Amino acid sequence: MKFNQPFSFLTAIAIAIAFPRITKGDVIYVPGEAGSTQPIPVSLSGFTGEAASVIQFDLTVQGFKFTGPDEAQFLLSGSNNGNLVGRASDRINKSTFVNKSYTGASLRRQAHAFVDDFLAAIGRKGLGGTKIAFKADKGKSGEIHIADFDGFGAQAITSDGAIVAAPAWVPGRMALLYTSYLKGNPDVFSHDLSSGQRRAVANYPGSNMSPAPSPNGGKVAMVLSKSGSVDLYVADMDGGNLKRLTTSREDESAPCWSPDGQWICFATKINDRRALCKIPAAGGAVQRISTAGVSNPSEPDWSPDNKWIVFTAQMGGFEVCVVPASGGTATVLVSGEDPTWGPNSRTVVYARRESGRRVLSLLDVPTKQTKDVSRISGSNSQPSWAR
Repeated sequence: MKFNQPFSFLTAIAIAIAFPRITKGDVIYVPGEAGSTQPIPVSLSGFTGEAASVIQFDLTVQGFKFTGPDEAQFLLSGSNNGNLVGRASDRINKSTFVNKSYTGASLRRQAHAFVDDFLAAIGRKGLGGTKIAFKADKGKSGEIHIADFDGFGAQAITSDGAIVAAPAWVPGRMALLYTSYLKGNPDVFSHDLSSGQRRAVANYPGSNMSPAPSPNGGKVAMVLSKSGSVDLYVADMDGGNLKRLTTSREDESAPCWSPDGQWICFATKINDRRALCKIPAAGGAVQRISTAGVSNPSEPDWSPDNKWIVFTAQMGGFEVCVVPASGGTATVLVSGEDPTWGPNSRTVVYARRESGRRVLSLLDVPTKQTKDVSRISGSNSQPSWAR
């Protein structure tokens, strides 16, 4: 999902490929698997202050590193005296594919737009106009906030003065689902950000947790205890047509949807050990998703390109890991928790622990490069990225 963003983007490519081989000469960059890819070298010249900072931030969390012009794959240059002028060229084949003046927006939005145009020209999807939601910790309670993906313009969405949890964007809409103890019980709410109106989606006796909207925005998966055990349910977005999907004695948690809306992945226990599983959204048999090499997986999120599942593994500390969506050997990426994919299927926002608080950070999965969302202060967790 994008907001106030007039620029178009190309379809994202697979996470293991950073850009198509558009050069005629020797390509410096060689693509690899998740966590083992070298960043693409670029040089930056002419930009100053906020414009330079925005460009560097955007490209770092999307798999680039900054070098001198003689070592760079791509040369980015321009100026920001008033409006921003940006140029992007390929050093090897000596071609220029972006040469544009940006007007009609703030300087930081112009810088985001330049980066997105550069990425689109090499076959990638940018993040410049995207939003994140997260829980801002306030003692024993908290409030739901939203911000630009780099933390700019953070604002509170709730003022419940109660425990809140698990914000989740409704795809294609300016709306969130989340759990709040506003009325004393953990209930699931739908919150229209345009009008400010919200309503209860699930307020059954017991716990109503972990809402996960379907990719088309028409359904919601939730974890409810209304039957006496903690099970996975699916319903229409207004809470109607509720259907129970699991009937195990284990506590299910953290559902997420496959991009085609056919499967729901969730965390559970098998033989007293934490595991990731999936179940048809229409109901059916539970299937295990192997996460070989790590233990205690939880908090899964399915990438928009349908190739990967990112999750938290608890192995002494908390680790952000990734595994093929079909299961297999997992890769440990970075220490942290609560990971969720960006719409480009390569950048993840997660929370890391530091000195008694949680800090939101962005991770480029192929290269393992990270950057804190430093514009957001305090302790923050449970991020969700709008798609």
